[in-house]
Amino acid sequence: MRTGHYVESYEKQLALTTNPVTWAWTGALLLGLALFPLLVGNYLLSVAITVGIAAIGAIGLNLLTGITGLISLGQAGFLAAGCYTTALLVADYGWPPELALLAAGFVSALLSLVIGVPSLRLKGLYLAITTLAFSFIITHFLLYAEALTHGPYGVRVENLRFLGLDLTQLDQLFWLVLAVLVLTVLAALNLLRTRVGRAFTAIRDHDVAARVMGISLTRYKLAAFMVSSFVVGIAGGLMAFQFRFINVDLFNLLISIEALAMIIVGGLGSVAGSILGAVFIVLLPEAVRALTDLLPAALTEMLSTYVYEVRGLLTGLAIIVMLRIEPHGLIGLWRDAKRYWTHWPLSV
Repeated sequence: MRTGHYVESYEKQLALTTNPVTWAWTGALLLGLALFPLLVGNYLLSVAITVGIAAIGAIGLNLLTGITGLISLGQAGFLAAGCYTTALLVADYGWPPELALLAAGFVSALLSLVIGVPSLRLKGLYLAITTLAFSFIITHFLLYAEALTHGPYGVRVENLRFLGLDLTQLDQLFWLVLAVLVLTVLAALNLLRTRVGRAFTAIRDHDVAARVMGISLTRYKLAAFMVSSFVVGIAGGLMAFQFRFINVDLFNLLISIEALAMIIVGGLGSVAGSILGAVFIVLLPEAVRALTDLLPAALTEMLSTYVYEVRGLLTGLAIIVMLRIEPHGLIGLWRDAKRYWTHWPLSV
């Protein structure tokens, strides 16, 4: 039984985990996910792709809000920037999808400076409103700059091949999303163990004390905005590959609310919590849809008419219930269960 976390070398200190059981379960999980497209149909595969893209975006938002403590409601704007960048570069300028996806991340990161620099002195609700306003600015620009963005007519992306993968096939798109998600998780976990990650955490805990310790609030807040927006932009680029026809209507306020719900329900400041929150929020409407099929036809038709209202209601309810039951989110429940199992029969 593991009874402590004492390490004897720098190699062990730098390792993501020294527990071979953790590596074994991680390998089994990755193997199961890699084989997932061979075991399910197109509908479940499409839902899994949506979960993967949502998880990537949630990790990016958690780096900003959960780790650095900067509340953002601009997720929809950065997703739209990444999505349109990828789609326009591929459809109008003939860029390879590989370069277009990277460009989506860099464009979103550069746009984050537009909001990051003016917001350096803002906190809490004021910062949240500023990021929300930025999201509206982005979506309105995409809607009315018709010469550049096709305006309300949208953009169609065709003939997508990414490193030999045919992205019109759901199984191959799933493998691409899975690969990007794994790289994002590894990058985020390693970032949190660096000087930059520790500076993010210090700013979240107490920015005045962080400044006294020599941490540049300007530099690291802008870095948090850029890193978070880069990841979110990549998620937006993957959305372009998934939908293949994009329109500004995809990026409404509900997207930003759901992204915030993912990191709250999953667990603020946790990479694993971001993934759990994405799984929960994306699958919640699917679970409700399965339950409504058991209801009378008239009630089912009414619920289908107000699908977006029901979706928003469920998202808000999930946030309230989770904050009331477990403020640390789903990852907190998992840690409590693991701690209980590890210490059993001496668990209290």
